[in-house]
Amino acid sequence: MGIKESTFESIIDGKRVDIYTISNNNGIELKITNYGAKVVSLVVPDSKGVPEDIVLGYETFGEYISGNTYFGAIIGRYANRIANARFFIDKEEYLITRNEENNHLYGGIKGFDNMVWDVEDSNSRSLVLNLLSEAGDEGYPGNLSVKVKYSINDNNEFRVDFFATTDNTTIVNLTHHSFFNLGGVYEKIREISGHEIMINADFFIPVREDLIPTGEIKNVEGTPLDFRSPALIGKGLKSDYDQIRFSGGYDHNFVINGQDTDMRTAARVHEPVSGRIMEVLTTKPGIQFYTYNEFNRSETGKNGMKYYPHTAFCLDPQYFPNSPNIKEFPSPFIQPGEEYKHTTVYRFSV
Repeated sequence: MGIKESTFESIIDGKRVDIYTISNNNGIELKITNYGAKVVSLVVPDSKGVPEDIVLGYETFGEYISGNTYFGAIIGRYANRIANARFFIDKEEYLITRNEENNHLYGGIKGFDNMVWDVEDSNSRSLVLNLLSEAGDEGYPGNLSVKVKYSINDNNEFRVDFFATTDNTTIVNLTHHSFFNLGGVYEKIREISGHEIMINADFFIPVREDLIPTGEIKNVEGTPLDFRSPALIGKGLKSDYDQIRFSGGYDHNFVINGQDTDMRTAARVHEPVSGRIMEVLTTKPGIQFYTYNEFNRSETGKNGMKYYPHTAFCLDPQYFPNSPNIKEFPSPFIQPGEEYKHTTVYRFSV
């Protein structure tokens, strides 16, 4: 069995909350809680072999309740935004929770990040979690059975496999939402401006001021969203380009080059001080690049570190935002008898 700790020992909705540890032979170690299926730490050695945690988070369960509920979580039923918190199935309108002004974000008020998942299996290399989202949760139709498998191998690949089935037509768009800083988050934390990023995308999804897609798919050329060749995140982070100005940084979905459903490289990030490199591979059509644009807000995280704006980034493979309402986007609808599945791999090197 994998290592289970009682650091987070608590009972929520009649279910026990614990932490599970998985690791490989190269010094990479993940700690995962079944509360929100959250990665609470990810320790990766730097170019000198010094290990350090590289994901934002907290040290106590109470802080995960009162703080940023999305740190390290599995997001569902629907990652990203749905305009006007509604969509249609066979001309029938479904109204879901409005939790970002008039729109729906990340599954609503009690999304998968706030639920206690059941542990199906665990060992030193993997953890399998499952969850039943009942029909009517946050307004969604259909009972949705979800399974997520976290695993690590000696190729330094942290893998997340997602599966879901339903008993009624519904929508689903799952992603893993860790906030990364490859320079480390425990002993010190710096802005991510010095991280160098490549995103394998010729096109991105433009948004309005409320961060809902316009419906257009736009070429990245000539914009601060052109990361086809490696570039410093800081180069465009505070640009006056309207897409950057709307969110105070990057919060955009990129259309990954290549065939949908094929495993391919979506992004690659290098932090020069530590030497750490993270490559993101996925089978999904899009990836959301987010630079922790919390404006004037700060969080106190692990070891008392202050998490200021632009001290972390997310790279979340997924469908495009508002895709239930834009027929030109890849479809997030799932029918009874179908299986939703996709895989994300975070591959580390120096």
